[in-house]
Amino acid sequence: MLTNRSDLADLTYFLAIARHRNFRLAGLELGVSASGLSHALKGLETRLGVRLLNRTNRSVTLTAAGEGLRDAVTDPFGQIAQAIEGLNQYRAAPTGRIRLNVVAEAASLLLAPVLPVFIERYPDIELHIAARDQMTDITDGGFDAGIRYGGTVPEDMITQRLSADLRWIVAGAPSYLDRMGTPESPEDLQQHQCLGVRLGDDRIYRWEFEGPEGEFAVTVPDRIVLDDGRAMLSTARSGAGLTYGLKSSFQPYVERGELRYVLEDWSTVGPGYYIYYSSRRQVPTGLKLLIDLVRELRPLGL
Repeated sequence: MLTNRSDLADLTYFLAIARHRNFRLAGLELGVSASGLSHALKGLETRLGVRLLNRTNRSVTLTAAGEGLRDAVTDPFGQIAQAIEGLNQYRAAPTGRIRLNVVAEAASLLLAPVLPVFIERYPDIELHIAARDQMTDITDGGFDAGIRYGGTVPEDMITQRLSADLRWIVAGAPSYLDRMGTPESPEDLQQHQCLGVRLGDDRIYRWEFEGPEGEFAVTVPDRIVLDDGRAMLSTARSGAGLTYGLKSSFQPYVERGELRYVLEDWSTVGPGYYIYYSSRRQVPTGLKLLIDLVRELRPLGL
């Protein structure tokens, strides 16, 4: 029978592993080493007298007993977490930890400008940000919320807009444009070196433009394909090719003369950033405060 505090901690560890199916990722969520989690799970299995996980070098899966235990304790542990979160209304200063899964550029363009104010106002709230462009199920990943472009958010989530619409544009380094010339229309891109964008679902992005007849997309020649915005910027600034992205990301480099805008008259506007979270969970106080602060400071307009 489970009776002590270590049993409750081990069940928390078990639920994190069940969500991630990975000891390292579960450890990152909990702040515990993978070896520590493995040791705790072995102890839990010994006390229960059943195997909960099947572990190999490549995968972690739940046994039938593990699935049954996960289903039985998930809701009670969620209710405990909500009860503890509810105590924030009685504290002089809110506490807790918020985990966000954020599209990479939103971390630098939207969140970075507000974080100094956030940590000054709420010093007892921890904020863990996973900045990645791959689509992630925030519920299965153990995240409190995610931030994505409008139109890419799962339909069963509650959403709130955090920015104005975003302008997408082509840019290139002066060294590249002096060497290869400046395209005058999107059709001219076929004679240029372009940096391909690999999306989170592994598709290669078709550059989008807006002309007299409306919006359209172009498949560009892309001998170099990247899936990281920082690498894309560095490669473009080195003169390797034209790049496509958010005007807000390019602006500091344009002001320093490291990039120039290209095809400005053809640039297009897309949906801004939205935060989303499950409708089945109580919204943590820290998340509400972060949303309010972003909407107060409006780093990308609103």
